[in-house]
Order: sequence, then C-alpha cells, then structure tokens
Amino acid sequence: MVLSPQDIHNKEFSTKLRGYNIDEVNDFLDQIIKDYQIILEENKDLRSQLSESKDKLSYFNDLKDSLNQSILVAQEAADKVKSNSKKEAEITNREAQKKADDIVKTADEKSTQILEEASKRAKKLAIETDDLKKNTRVFRQRLEVMLESQLAVIKGSDWDHLVEDGPTTTYEDIEKVVGDLDNPTNSDVESENKQGNNADAVESTPTTDDKLQTVVIYPDSQK
Repeated sequence: MVLSPQDIHNKEFSTKLRGYNIDEVNDFLDQIIKDYQIILEENKDLRSQLSESKDKLSYFNDLKDSLNQSILVAQEAADKVKSNSKKEAEITNREAQKKADDIVKTADEKSTQILEEASKRAKKLAIETDDLKKNTRVFRQRLEVMLESQLAVIKGSDWDHLVEDGPTTTYEDIEKVVGDLDNPTNSDVESENKQGNNADAVESTPTTDDKLQTVVIYPDSQK
C-alpha cells in the first residue's frame, strides 16, 4: 500500500533511552511530507498526460489506417481514370483530326472566295478614293475663297473702328459690321464665284457639299 502524506504525518514512533531528537525527526518528516506531496502531484499530472497521449496515439493510428485505405482506393480510382482518359484521348484525337481536316478544307474554300471579293472591293475603293481626293481639292479651293473673303471683311476699317480706343461704339455700328460679315460685298462674292468656277474647271467631279456655313467671329466688347 502506497503511503499518503497524511499517513506520514500521523505516524508515531515509540521512544527509547538515548533515542533520536523528536523535534529534528518531526522537522525532517515535515520536509518529507512536502516533497512527497509534490512528487504525488507531478505523478498525477504525468499519468494524465500519458492518458491523453495514449488517446491521441490511438486516434492517429486509426487515422493512419483510414488514410492508408483512402490512398489505396484513390490509387485504384486514379488507375481507372488514367486508363479511361487514355482511351478517350485517342478517340478525341481521331475526331479532332477529322474535324481539323474539314475545317482546313472549308477555310481554303472561304479564303479563296474572300480574296476574290477583297480584290473587287479594293479596286472599287481605289476608284472611290480617287473621286474623294478630287472632291476634296475642289472643296479646299472653295473654302479658301470663302475664308479670304471673310478675312478681308474682318481686316476692314469698320472693325478697326470697333476695337480702337475712343468714344463708345453704338449698337448700330456693331450690327452694321456684323451684317457686312454675314453678307460679303458683291465684289467678294464675284471673286468667290470666279475662283469657284475655276476650281470646277480644274476638277470636273462635282463637290460633295456646295453650301458652306459662314462662321461669325464677334469682337470682344471689353477691349
């Protein structure tokens, strides 16, 4: 039977002549009781840890067996999948080769057709581009005539009178100058028509836009 700290504490010894010092024996027993109590507690903790370790070991052993079984099953399944995949890959490869041959044949036929159509469209586009260049040159010449006419009006003495320092310009003066910009002089119009006719003589192709919009630039009233 294992002694407990209480058994040691309650132990009584008989006395004899010239025996040990009772106080020293009791002090020593008290120290033994303390150490023994510590050892018992440590032993209890170790037993508890050992029990937990055994439970964990048992769990991991069961888990290891389960994993080994799962690995075997997975290996068998992988072998089957590999075999089936190989067969399916061979079938897919043959079908893909056949489809590729058909696609190449169809692509050759379509590419030939597309090249023929593209050649026709390129010829047509070249003709349309040449016509567009001619119309652009005519438009440019007419635009130059119109801009020169407008610039001549802007550089006139009436505009100088509006922006020069001096008496306040009336609304009627501004309206007159703007009206002159909207309606160029007859000589300017005749010059435009003359140069426009010359442009028509240079290029026989009619312009795509015979009407040009007049842009009116109003002077800054704060100047």
